[in-house]
Amino acid sequence: MSVLIKGGRIITAADDYVGDIFIEGETVSLIGRSLDVRADKVIDAGGRYVIPGCIDPHTHMEMPFGGTVSCDDFTSGTISAAFGGTTTLVDFCLQQAGQTLPEALETWHEKIERAKPVIDVGFHLAVTDLKEKGTLEDLAKAPEEGVTSYKLFMAYKGAIMVDDETLFRVMQVASETGALVMVHAEHGDSIDVLVKQALAEGKTEPKWHAATRPPITEGEATNRAIQLAHLAGAPLYVVHVSCKEAIDPIARAREADWRAWGETCTQYLFIDESYLEKPNFEGAKYVYTPPPRPKENQEHLWHALSTGVLSVISTDHCPFRFDGQKTLGRDDFSKIPNGGPGVEDRLMMIHNFGVREGRISLNRMVELLSTAPARFFGLYPRKGTIAVGSDADIVIFDPNKKKTISAETHHSNIDYNLYEGTEVTGVPETVLLRGQVLVEDGELLASPGAGRFVRRARFGEELPGAAGERPISVG
Repeated sequence: MSVLIKGGRIITAADDYVGDIFIEGETVSLIGRSLDVRADKVIDAGGRYVIPGCIDPHTHMEMPFGGTVSCDDFTSGTISAAFGGTTTLVDFCLQQAGQTLPEALETWHEKIERAKPVIDVGFHLAVTDLKEKGTLEDLAKAPEEGVTSYKLFMAYKGAIMVDDETLFRVMQVASETGALVMVHAEHGDSIDVLVKQALAEGKTEPKWHAATRPPITEGEATNRAIQLAHLAGAPLYVVHVSCKEAIDPIARAREADWRAWGETCTQYLFIDESYLEKPNFEGAKYVYTPPPRPKENQEHLWHALSTGVLSVISTDHCPFRFDGQKTLGRDDFSKIPNGGPGVEDRLMMIHNFGVREGRISLNRMVELLSTAPARFFGLYPRKGTIAVGSDADIVIFDPNKKKTISAETHHSNIDYNLYEGTEVTGVPETVLLRGQVLVEDGELLASPGAGRFVRRARFGEELPGAAGERPISVG
């Protein structure tokens, strides 16, 4: 099938111009002005932005946590993503107790076979045990399977937290295999003590989730991870940065030209710690980790995004329903499943409050939501840009259309929305994945299975051409 997108304002991380895009099959074939070509489908994009499909490198679909499982599988979660203009996500394959690393990967492949995605999907490998079932040899083989990033948790003691020896050994493997190390940076030991002390004092409400995970615990762990990664010679990506205490060590690393980068998530730009004090246990909706921070951190995050200290905005989409899941911790904040939704709302929120309010440019928005994730996670230039030969993952975005964000209209299985009642200007109108129209005028046109697993290139390599081609080295 061929598609001609006419007269849109084409915006990439580097360019901003009006033109036409001709798509043949799954890839962009021609870009120019007033293209004179025949197409099976013609889309008038006049007055719209035409941007590369967004990439969310941080999601948790159908993830086990605290005795329950996040409520979106790879069908519902990717449908929600598609309506939000996201055409690729990279999910965390979590090694469970007693699993080898290959078994963990197989579990996640089984998930996308059972609940087929609507958009393209890649995997990170979240390592929780190298002593019993995980092995360094298995870890080293993961990039051969197109899984080119390793995730480690420096928190959740007694569950998935790793010690510093494991952290450093994984970093050493990454330096040898061309993988990117990702860390959840919090000082797990001190948090564990603070949580136990709070509960012993009868402090059970959701607000104590934040009080027992103060910003300094994130700052310490971020700095420690950066130092260890530098020692190991591994590239490091710090996930869900939430506060100045974590921004500062990343800024120092960037200034020193160390290979350390960071992302933040949409929620940290809009939700502050006061939300945890909502009555009737409503504060539990905002229990995610790291927790919402004092409001002044939001401007620190926006500044870091605008200056390049932080490189990506993800969502950490890990939805647990309020009724029946979040309520598991009604009498004990430590039992509230940590996580929240957001994969559908990211582009609209960042456009409205980032671009329209002058915090970032349109080009920077595309960089943060699409191009940078593609580069970090071995998807560029197949994805993350609009160029001849790239996958035709394209969002036609109406910058003037208004929408009120609500759980009543979103497509996730979760029963609430972090941004309930927020009015935004700018909405994805048409979303294409490899030339196939997924969403058009508020309707889902694609079926589960439209998406496929993407084998990603190693860190510092590019992924050209159509799916299945071998990556080439950068520089």
